[in-house]
Amino acid sequence: MDRLQYLVISTISLAIFACGQTQKQHSLSKHEQDSLAMRKQYASSPVLDGKAAIAAMQVDSGLEVQLVAEEPMVVAPVNAVFDERGRMWVVEMTGFMPDTSGTGEEKPDGKIVILEDTTGDGVMDRRTVFLDSLVLPRAVCLVENGVLVATPPQLWFIENNNDKPGKRILVDDQYAAGGNVEHQPNGLLRAMDNWIYNAKSDRRYRKVGNKWLKEATTFRGQWGITQDDKGRLYYNNNSENLLGDYFPPGLGGKNPHQQNAAGYDQRIVRDNHVYPVHPTPGVNRGYMKGVLDDSLRLVEFTAACGPVIYRGGLFPAEYTGNAFVAEPAANLIKRNILSDSSYIVKGKQAYSGKEFLASTDERFRPTGLYNGPDGALYITDMYRGILQHKTYITTYLKNEIRMRELTQPLNCGRIYRIVPKGQRPEKTLLTPEQLFSMLGNANGALRDKAQQLIIDRNMMQLVPELRAALKDIHAPLKQVHSLWALEGLHALTYADIAGVLQQGNDPLSVQALAALPAVLNAAVAKPVATTLDSLADKPFFTPFVAYLLPALNKADRAVATKLEAKLIKNYAQDRYVSAALINNATNREAALLKQLVATNPDTALALNKQLNAVLKSMDNAANAKKMDVLANTYPRGYRIFNTVCQTCHGKNGNGIAAMAPPLNESNWVNGNKNTLAAIVLYGLTGPVEVHGKLYKAPEINGDMPGIGGSDEFSDSDIAELLTFLRSAWNNKAGKVTTEDIRNTRKQYNGRQKPFTAAELSK
Repeated sequence: MDRLQYLVISTISLAIFACGQTQKQHSLSKHEQDSLAMRKQYASSPVLDGKAAIAAMQVDSGLEVQLVAEEPMVVAPVNAVFDERGRMWVVEMTGFMPDTSGTGEEKPDGKIVILEDTTGDGVMDRRTVFLDSLVLPRAVCLVENGVLVATPPQLWFIENNNDKPGKRILVDDQYAAGGNVEHQPNGLLRAMDNWIYNAKSDRRYRKVGNKWLKEATTFRGQWGITQDDKGRLYYNNNSENLLGDYFPPGLGGKNPHQQNAAGYDQRIVRDNHVYPVHPTPGVNRGYMKGVLDDSLRLVEFTAACGPVIYRGGLFPAEYTGNAFVAEPAANLIKRNILSDSSYIVKGKQAYSGKEFLASTDERFRPTGLYNGPDGALYITDMYRGILQHKTYITTYLKNEIRMRELTQPLNCGRIYRIVPKGQRPEKTLLTPEQLFSMLGNANGALRDKAQQLIIDRNMMQLVPELRAALKDIHAPLKQVHSLWALEGLHALTYADIAGVLQQGNDPLSVQALAALPAVLNAAVAKPVATTLDSLADKPFFTPFVAYLLPALNKADRAVATKLEAKLIKNYAQDRYVSAALINNATNREAALLKQLVATNPDTALALNKQLNAVLKSMDNAANAKKMDVLANTYPRGYRIFNTVCQTCHGKNGNGIAAMAPPLNESNWVNGNKNTLAAIVLYGLTGPVEVHGKLYKAPEINGDMPGIGGSDEFSDSDIAELLTFLRSAWNNKAGKVTTEDIRNTRKQYNGRQKPFTAAELSK
């Protein structure tokens, strides 16, 4: 049966069912009757209290879920961080989607609250509002005597005066400029290297004295970001289980012309299948073939978010280093097992056909996962019916929400923790006397916090102990955190780095190399170059050496140029070393290509191919002035592009890896305007060919959602958007009118499912 036909039948059936009437099914097949029966069974989505919600969960054997907080203690939590007292600082995004039209979403009702367990039973019993009157706040981070708060479009640092907000400092007025609530920077992960990283962002931040630093970094993910014991970052987008970096986060992202650098933003777990324990028809594209299986259960990720690498030390050993990923659309949490091979990280799902945690409660919406100071795995649960933002919501999902009354209530929220069955672990309070010893604790959350507090409190008296810890080969975790604590105190020296490298411990040496830019200057450039030249001959270290070229170049251009030439000669066929070489070639890309061709004209070399891709991207970026004119000529079109399209297709229209193909010079954008209108109104499902290249999952997201069902955009808005796109960058195509959009709607009246490329080609 055609999916659209099925949708109509099931919708009518549910409408009759909701009125207390019966539907005669004698004309339907057994399979159709079973499908309708399942939909009837899940026609309603009752609101459960916290204990009942736990009873609806299935979790891994040997573990149990415990309730930490529920409404009114917490409402709509989307992000959280722990302080040294074991308290949770929680971001409440109360204003998210009050209804299917997003009515009142800009209302300033978001909060940053502090939750505390004063009795030691693991349940939060005290709530303190630190900040209120926020519009869609999205992230929080604790630094020194204050709090970083992300509330679009700004990033603020707010001093903490006994849990009351003090002086406000604007850190970045463009932190979340453009995009929408699903596609704006978030995370604020204070990473091992003492910088603060974000998802859906190519910027990192750091407080040094009274000054806030902002630097370019690699673009990462969509919602949520985490790190492992080696300080490597992991994230995802809504359709991808787990993405991440092979190399330290601070080494890449130096060349603004370079996109998709090998070794960063890698697909760590390729398997995107999910296994809900109940029918999940209430997903945005549930009417599409392949989105739901015959049991009406989601087949693959559609809202992946909030990943964490478990580093708590409380679970059985086999869980340590596993990646956990939330899927709120399917009411579950995925477990992935990661493994290293040289510097490459790969992962696989822990189970086939089941999940680490899955609930039959449709309102269970896990938004973030966290390592707790007690070793438990914590979950923030927004607990509400509407999950999809208004920009992309389909008519199908609006109908699902209406039929099952998912809009209300909006005042719920939960926080859970997962622990070994029968245990109620106590929180650990970090006192100044404990901080140094905690750098070697089995719980990564405590190690991270101890390192941060040593830096925040400028505990220079610990420098001798930290330096001595670098030599303690029996405490590798303490070695790593001592190294970065010294770096954060600005007490690290080249002698410290050299001593670590001499130990011959490869993982620890990687940390030393990652920290090397902090001490690299003209005085030590030549011995550093000698060390790096030697390491470059060892395949494991070669990419790391190449990624250090920008720092070496600042200290001594001559020695950096010599090392670069060696790497070009010997490793131009290596995709990771090539990406690192381009990272060092800002505004020298053409010269570097000429240098390469002079010694090796092979166009199949990784360095050759990557340089040509960068040069093409640079040519496209030269259209910046043209884009400024177009933004003024078509302001509504530009606004929609900036909030909807660029989040997946890129600001320069050249696409984003694992998300969407290019719009620039696209045959679809420059082709028939009615075809383009149909795509934007109703969506497009892959595979699709652009520029002679076939784009399909898992290389990109499988589907592009249409915006024709959104109440946010008028036909004239959409016409202006298409006119803008057909004039942008190197595109040269005709204008699209409001009448064109209306005619397309008439032509496909009643359509909900996206088009395929084959349909449009006809």
